[in-house]
Amino acid sequence: MTPSPDGTAVTRTLRYVALGDSYTIGTSVRIAERWPDQLVAMLGAEPPTLELVANLAVNGFTSADALAVELPALEAHEPDFVTLLIGVNDIVRGVPEATYRRNVGVILDALAGRVGADRVIVVTTPDYTVTPAGADYGDPAEQAAGIRAFNAVLAGAAEARGIVVVDIHDLSLRAATDRALVARDGLHPSGAQYATWVERIAPAVGSLLGR
Repeated sequence: MTPSPDGTAVTRTLRYVALGDSYTIGTSVRIAERWPDQLVAMLGAEPPTLELVANLAVNGFTSADALAVELPALEAHEPDFVTLLIGVNDIVRGVPEATYRRNVGVILDALAGRVGADRVIVVTTPDYTVTPAGADYGDPAEQAAGIRAFNAVLAGAAEARGIVVVDIHDLSLRAATDRALVARDGLHPSGAQYATWVERIAPAVGSLLGR
């Protein structure tokens, strides 16, 4: 904390906690390639900036899991800034849209109440169906439609609460023709794909931070 010209305290570094599933924990990529880590690196040291104090995301987690496990763990990390990307496993497991809408609503209300709506970023779910292993997780056309529908639910819930949404869905579609954007498991994004996400996410975060 440093004093501003008017004598009030200004936070130079915000404690950042990431919530979500395999796309946030970075399944099949190195830690430095995960998008939350790339985000912090891209923002750099110019204040105000972020310090990633915890990545609570878990591979395979649904919105219900995030609500039951990740949200209770959040408080111990004393967050100032939070990101949320959750939904793909709800789609794969056939969770009803109404259930997903209820879960993310509870999560977003809790996050906004804890850090403020202007300190939360929601990121949409990529389309895994364009990857080599995509067809292993359901009919590609049906699953792709589900991803679009659940992204709309998530975006609507966030926007209703004044929370910024960063849509990376279109970026994920590039993996259909550029296999460098797919991790070695043939399913998840590569570090290179996450870098394209961060190019879009970082300006939104910078705007919220007043940079």
